[in-house]
Amino acid sequence: MRMGFDLSLQQTQKLVMTPELRQAIKLLQFNSYELNEYLETQMESNPLIERELKKDNKEAQEDVSIDQKEEIDWKEYSNQYDDISYKKVNRNKEEYNYENFITKEESLKEHLSLQLDLTLSEGIDKLIASILIENIDSNGYITTTLEDISSYLNISTKKIEDILYLIQTFEPIGVGARDLKECLKIQLKNKNLDSTDIISIINNHLEDVGANRLGKISKTIGISIKRVQYLCDIIKTLEPKPGRGFPSDDDDIKYVKPDVILEEIDGEYIIRVNDTTAPRLVINDFYKNMLNNKENNDASKFINHKLNSAMWLIKSIEQRRMTIFKVVTSIVKYQKDFFKKGQKFLKPLTLREIADDIEMHESTVSRATNGKYIQTPRGLFELKYFFSSGIKASDGNVASTGVKSIIKELVDNENPKKPLSDQKIADTLKQKEINISRRTVAKYRDELNIPSSSKRRRY
Repeated sequence: MRMGFDLSLQQTQKLVMTPELRQAIKLLQFNSYELNEYLETQMESNPLIERELKKDNKEAQEDVSIDQKEEIDWKEYSNQYDDISYKKVNRNKEEYNYENFITKEESLKEHLSLQLDLTLSEGIDKLIASILIENIDSNGYITTTLEDISSYLNISTKKIEDILYLIQTFEPIGVGARDLKECLKIQLKNKNLDSTDIISIINNHLEDVGANRLGKISKTIGISIKRVQYLCDIIKTLEPKPGRGFPSDDDDIKYVKPDVILEEIDGEYIIRVNDTTAPRLVINDFYKNMLNNKENNDASKFINHKLNSAMWLIKSIEQRRMTIFKVVTSIVKYQKDFFKKGQKFLKPLTLREIADDIEMHESTVSRATNGKYIQTPRGLFELKYFFSSGIKASDGNVASTGVKSIIKELVDNENPKKPLSDQKIADTLKQKEINISRRTVAKYRDELNIPSSSKRRRY
């Protein structure tokens, strides 16, 4: 067998991931928050890039300059304010008070410390109270034992407990409790509802209240089941976490800004990509003029290099904008019944159908919809919301989201004394020619946070 080396030509096609293509893919999968962070870093490293000013501001500046050139009739201007002291003032006009604008929300510990300053003067009692407040977590519960504070300050536990009872009178009611039972009892005492029966339920039957085992509670305590239900309804109105209404250091809230806005005008749906989430970028005019200056070759080379990267970034941003616009246009076309009639009319839809409609790859559609939101006349939705599996029905496939809305409607309209079981709901859906099993009904019910029929029963 003869072995050797030879040269041959072969023509092939393959996709090469250039840096520009990688950048376009990265920008497309960014949500609005990540995109703005990325653009800020790019503008810091590339001086040629800047955000485009809104046209409204430019037009306003032009109007101001025109008005300044016009001659002002000062006599007519002064007549408008003649005898101003006797003019009637419109008290109904909305006025803004700068005291209502705050830069930082008050935390729970700051709120309690303010009440402490108004309650106790300087001394050992205030020191104990301050230490107790510092050991209250974001939910409003004491995170340490009174014995630990007693040994730290070398003060009797009875003294510290008296100060704790004082803190428990502060707002929000229920703060400073050592456990859930004490928290609920503090709130009941404040409302003068701390009867013997309800205290017994809290001490011994909180799990039974959650599981709606009212018959067991009735037999144990020896009161009627209707009385038990009434007391359990009172317990369910109490706040188990009294401190959660205040901001904490652990909160990392990111507000959602819609990437696309859908408006209905004269029966037609108008799609508009939000400029705040996908800002338009332009090249700085100062560096444009420097390019024409050929005296400094080093500066021209630097600007040309930065100009190429800036143009690619601007192109990628516009491509991202057009891709999202095409995807949303296709979604609105498929889900027009949802926007007109409501959640029940949401159709089953897949990424493949949208990709075939706009002639793009399925992965591109996935990147364009992941983490993106649309503001519609029916509310704010993530674009992924409009993609769901289908269930066979008489008039074609029904989206699983539509089936969930039907289940929720059935539960809302049921007889609370005889709530619908999962099998009964499945039978009712079969009458509507929607064939799903009892297990599927139970899964959808759990996703809707609807308890089982035994927990929904009323007496």
